Amino acid sequence: MNSRQQPYSTLSNGIQMPLLGLGVYDMYNAEAEQAVTDALEIGYRLIDTASLYNNETEIGNAVKASALRRSDIFVTTKVGNPDQGYDATLKAFEVSLKKLQMDYVDLYLVHWPIKGKRKDTWKALEQLYADKRVKAIGVANYLVPFLDELYGYASTAPVLNQIEFTPWLYQQQLVNYCKEKNIQLQSYSPITRGKKLNDPRLLQLCSKYGKTPAQVVLRWNIEQGISTIPKSSKKIRLQENFDILDFQLSPDDVLLMNSFDEGYRICDNPMDML
Repeated sequence: MNSRQQPYSTLSNGIQMPLLGLGVYDMYNAEAEQAVTDALEIGYRLIDTASLYNNETEIGNAVKASALRRSDIFVTTKVGNPDQGYDATLKAFEVSLKKLQMDYVDLYLVHWPIKGKRKDTWKALEQLYADKRVKAIGVANYLVPFLDELYGYASTAPVLNQIEFTPWLYQQQLVNYCKEKNIQLQSYSPITRGKKLNDPRLLQLCSKYGKTPAQVVLRWNIEQGISTIPKSSKKIRLQENFDILDFQLSPDDVLLMNSFDEGYRICDNPMDML
């Protein structure tokens, strides 16, 4: 992989997606709009939102105001937990599309594996995909048991699984499963909201590469072909997070970081929804 080029992944249905993007969780109003505006100026081309974030309107405003073509920006949104089920998902998608002020969404995800709703929700996503309202469909927070269940009724396979994934939550079984099924993994909260960035083992690597803790962790994702969507609304941090394309980690250092795993979660454990 040429480290100086922004890396892309070809999803299993053939569409191209940037590996590095901006997550906009917990950003509201002008802050969200400005963050996306700044990110697009810096060079980000993947923006990840969700109906639960209550900022789709602002994200849409920023994309619309950009000088970039819509086709050059990859936009993800997700169906919220209260809106799952077949008819409710189709309605929720229309609301999201209206807020985003777009004709289509690049990627539409099931946000969480809600008990009793998973099959109907997925069938709604398949319908949206068949109708060409979305370019790709996938899931979020789906661990192996949920994926196994999904393959029991899906007629269209998910192209992507967005999960909490860090060196301290390195889910090897899930990585292997997704590789085998050609599902692109994407990590949210990749820098642990700052809570693990003082790990002495990580700081040693920062000294070795002359990079910040966040940059080393984000590069660790990219080295493994895992898409990552760090969140920041500060322009200096947006730039820092984007400046990971001019170095590479050695294979040994990638393996070393894999070994940091301690099952450390910031967000809810999806297994609680089984």
